Amino acid sequence: MSNSPSFPCYQCGACCCSVNRSQETQFLDSGNGVCRYYDHQTKLCTIYETRPDICRVDKQYQLNYKNKYSWVEFIEINTIACKILNLK
Repeated sequence: MSNSPSFPCYQCGACCCSVNRSQETQFLDSGNGVCRYYDHQTKLCTIYETRPDICRVDKQYQLNYKNKYSWVEFIEINTIACKILNLK
């Protein structure tokens, strides 16, 4: 799949440090709201290449949102969510 523009992930870790906030990602919670695969030092996913579909923005768009939003709208919505998570 080729979406343009690409999703602007800045690897801040906000979504990885908030997996307890959604039923879809709670299975990743290490017990403190942080994903069990998140590396605090590098701010990267330790299983990035094999991460679950819920962690794949492009895949989630195709599976669940392409009939509701354009790709640009989806990026805008997720960018807002990122900003909110960074405020916590």
